[in-house]
Amino acid sequence: MFKSSTLAIPEVGPVPRHIAIIMDGNGRWARKRHLPRVAGHRKGAEAVRATVRGCAERGVEYLTLFAFSSENWRRPADEVSFLMDLFVNALEQEVAKLHENDIRFRVIGALERFEPRIQALIRDAEALTRDNARLTLTVAANYGGRWDLMQAVKRMLAERPGSAQSFTEHDLGRYLAMNDAPEPDLFIRTGGEQRISNFLLWQLAYTELYFTDTLWPDFDAGALELAIQSYRRRERRFGRTSEQLHEKLAGRPLVSGTG
Repeated sequence: MFKSSTLAIPEVGPVPRHIAIIMDGNGRWARKRHLPRVAGHRKGAEAVRATVRGCAERGVEYLTLFAFSSENWRRPADEVSFLMDLFVNALEQEVAKLHENDIRFRVIGALERFEPRIQALIRDAEALTRDNARLTLTVAANYGGRWDLMQAVKRMLAERPGSAQSFTEHDLGRYLAMNDAPEPDLFIRTGGEQRISNFLLWQLAYTELYFTDTLWPDFDAGALELAIQSYRRRERRFGRTSEQLHEKLAGRPLVSGTG
């Protein structure tokens, strides 16, 4: 399990170790072209492939994509059905390619709501790619940040009844869906909206946020590079002052402080 950024200061490099993305704008992309919303989702799947490839080529170690939230079931039934079919097609057609490229695949969320066929495909994909190490691609499906926190608390209490007073942040972190990945360095949301929409509420505590008007189907290698360039310009202090950060970069001992 990786340490929390509120308990320890992670190492920061020029390339984000972990990128998390809300892929927003498929419907608007289709509407602008007088196409049905499902055409936007189909085109968005191509952007997923390009982003996975771009992250792997740049040395990103973890990529987490918010594909379907626990609130997305409220969408029209025909759109939800299409998204489920798209998910099945991706699991059947893309996982072998991921495996060939040494990419680990996993899914987080309340998977029991999906039909048995989808659950079986997810289990098979995760088993096939379990030992791959170039990039870990995590898809959040029927996922919500509040669900994640609640299921973590329930699991922790079930395994350690009677010890609630002694629980720490580290203890809870072990039960979160993303406990085997470092917290995201960079969060990207496409489509112009500027909110995190119940995504990785715990893990985004010190993540750099990047919002772009680019609609997800148009998010390509150039758009990914712009996001990473923006990240490189950030000063990530994790509660320290700028002076402390500069002293650390210069190799001098840090002065005390809580800025």
